[in-house]
Amino acid sequence: MRIITGRARGLKLKTPAGLSTRPTSDRVKESLFSILGGLIDFAEIDTVLDIFAGTGALGLEAVSRGARAATFIDTTTTQIIRDNVTRTRFDGCNVLRGDFDKILRRLSRQGLTFDLIFSDAPYGKGLAQQSLNLVAELNLLRAGGLTVVEHGADEILIAPPTLRLVRNATYGNTTAIEIFVKEQTA
Repeated sequence: MRIITGRARGLKLKTPAGLSTRPTSDRVKESLFSILGGLIDFAEIDTVLDIFAGTGALGLEAVSRGARAATFIDTTTTQIIRDNVTRTRFDGCNVLRGDFDKILRRLSRQGLTFDLIFSDAPYGKGLAQQSLNLVAELNLLRAGGLTVVEHGADEILIAPPTLRLVRNATYGNTTAIEIFVKEQTA
């Protein structure tokens, strides 16, 4: 697993041993960031949130491409994420360990919002839908911001009322990615 492009292009990321995490493959990540590049300018992104961050690859890729800061949430791999942040030498990265629901609620109480949110939950447990619902309910996404949800291809997500699906893609028979935008308010 590596950073595809930007300031840290080619840097190999540390990954956990075993199969406790399911990192996004370089092929899927490359396709995702190609799609995102057509929707946003990474240099205009202030804040990224990476939920179920695993290695931190998605958030770190966004920072490598020009986003200013990233927050990572995971329950078990926070030391690996910290190591990867150190390896990239990116400032402005915050790694939080704990239950995503509790952390998202805390971020909301602090009044934090994000321009780009990634959610790559374990497949088949309903966590993709739960995280999407919380992002909308807690108003964590800025108007015009994007949230990217990676989930099992057999899972169906329902967009909360404040989010609109702008793009989806399926990779093989296991992985699907859906990108939602928070509509601008008048």
